[in-house]
Amino acid sequence: MGSPSGPPFDPDDPDRERRERDTEPIPRIDPDDGPGFGAGTGYGPGPSLSDDAAFGDGPAYAGEGRSGRGWIRDPEAGYQSPQISEEELAGLRADASGMAPRRVLPMEDEPSALAARYLFPTERFRGEWKRHWVHLSTPIIVGIAATFVLGYLSGFLAGRDVGALTTVAVLLWFAVMGWVAWRVADWWYDRFILTNKRVMVVNGIITRRVAMMPLVRVTDMKYEQTPTGRALNYGTFVLESAGQEQALREIKNLPNPNELYLRVVEEMYEPQAVEARIGKEQDEAKADDGA
Repeated sequence: MGSPSGPPFDPDDPDRERRERDTEPIPRIDPDDGPGFGAGTGYGPGPSLSDDAAFGDGPAYAGEGRSGRGWIRDPEAGYQSPQISEEELAGLRADASGMAPRRVLPMEDEPSALAARYLFPTERFRGEWKRHWVHLSTPIIVGIAATFVLGYLSGFLAGRDVGALTTVAVLLWFAVMGWVAWRVADWWYDRFILTNKRVMVVNGIITRRVAMMPLVRVTDMKYEQTPTGRALNYGTFVLESAGQEQALREIKNLPNPNELYLRVVEEMYEPQAVEARIGKEQDEAKADDGA
C-alpha cells in the first residue's frame, strides 16, 4: 500500500489553510435556486445580454425613463437624430429679452411711380428708401442762419435811410431759401432702390441720374457708422465690384443701415427665403381681409 501523495500533514504549517482554500472545488449553482448571471451560462436564470441591449426601444439606463428621450439605433436606417419639438424650437427663436426677432422696415408691396419707371417687367421690387433727414442738415442750418441774419439787418437798417440795402438783403434771403427748397426737393426725389436683380440710386430733378449694380457683381459690401450715425440711425454703404471703380460705390446717409444691410445680403444669398416670406405675408394679409 503506497504512501499518499503530497507533503505530510503538519498542523503548524502556515500555508496549509491557503492551499486548502485554493484547491477547494467551486460548487455549481442550480438554475432553479434563484436569479443568477444570465440564462444559458450555468449560473442561474436571467436575461442574457445582447449587443443591442443598450439601444433597444425601452430606456437603456435608469435615468432615461424620466427624461423621455433616448438614443435609438436602427440597424436598417443607421443613425437617427433625436426629434426636437416645436416648444423646444420656440426658445431658440427668441432673444435674451424674450422678444422674437422682427424686421424694422416693412416690405413694400408696390414701387412708387418714381421707381416703377426704372424696373423691367420680370424684376421683383424689394423696397425703396430716401436718404436720412440728416442729409438736409446743411441746407436747413443755412436757411435758419439766413433768416436770423435778415431779421438782424432789417432791425439795424430800419432807422436809417438805406432802403436799397434792405431790398438787397431781402432778395439775398429769397435766393438762399430758394436754394434750400431746391435741396429739399432733390432729397425727396433721391431714392435707393433694391430689387431681386440689382441695387439702384436715382437722383436729380432736371438732370436725372440713374446708377445701378447687379447683385451678382457685388463682391464686397459694408456700411460705416460714425458716433452721430449710430445715435441717429444712419450710415454710409460701400459696394465693391471685382475691384473696379463704378458709379455706385459709396452711398451716404441711408437710414436703418443694419436692417438695409441684412435686406441686401438676404437677397444675395437667400432669395428663396425672401420669396417664401413675402408669399406668407401676402397670404396672411388676404386672410385678414377675408375675415
